[in-house]
Amino acid sequence: MRIGVNLFRTYETAVKKGQRKQGFTLALVSVTKDQRGAVLDSFDLILLSCVSLLIAGTIKGLAGLGLPTASAGIMTLWIAPRTAIALILIPMLVSNAWQVWRMGDVLGTIRRYAPLCASLAVVLFVTLSLSASAPDRVIFIVLGVSILSFSVVNLLVALPQLPARLDKPAQLIAGAIAGVLGGLSGIWAAPMVFYLTASQVDKDEFIRATGLLIFAGSVPLAIGYIQQGFLTQQFALIGAVMIVPTLIGFSIGERIRMGWPSDTFRKVFLYMFLVMGLNLLRRGLF
Repeated sequence: MRIGVNLFRTYETAVKKGQRKQGFTLALVSVTKDQRGAVLDSFDLILLSCVSLLIAGTIKGLAGLGLPTASAGIMTLWIAPRTAIALILIPMLVSNAWQVWRMGDVLGTIRRYAPLCASLAVVLFVTLSLSASAPDRVIFIVLGVSILSFSVVNLLVALPQLPARLDKPAQLIAGAIAGVLGGLSGIWAAPMVFYLTASQVDKDEFIRATGLLIFAGSVPLAIGYIQQGFLTQQFALIGAVMIVPTLIGFSIGERIRMGWPSDTFRKVFLYMFLVMGLNLLRRGLF
């Protein structure tokens, strides 16, 4: 296992030196002669990542989102946040496309949330381009405070219903805030959940909308990561392997969700975010 962790840390060192495309090769070459017999231990890291995606996929199937938050929260215990996001980008794209397709009314959903999708995609890409070197501790703190605020407010205060005349401006604002968070950290669920909660959508519409909105943000995120060298061919291949445990977990979460009433579903989702927010804040402060 130690060899696998060292391999990925060597890659990250190469990234910092501007050798992103050669980073994975440098990591493989850096293994000493005495360690070559243990190179297969790097697959332990891939295995643990797959387990992380299985857990995160289950949460996503249950709550409609939480895949990047849960998987990155686990994976950053041994690799850097940018590397974790690069590894889960392919599962994010595939699982959210699958989620939207499974829920139906694809074109109608796109029309309803087009302003939010557009605002999210543009702001996320611009933020990512400007913040590639942002410190991880700052990212964790900002995101942790955002998610904690969202969870506490929704658990203790009932949000007023969003008037129909304010729907489009609210979508643009929520998309812009989500884009900033997504560009910084690769996680942007909180603002769009604020919007959907205030819109008082039902459980199925919530799942349908979050699938589309996370997919809409994942596309510019993937493009930006490719341009900056974070998402290499090797990481894309690993991500492709992780699609399998992600979809298995997603199916498990779906089965659980079908038997739950809406109120219980909402509370579980909010408490899940509360725990994730506390963990992210801990990572930033300590």
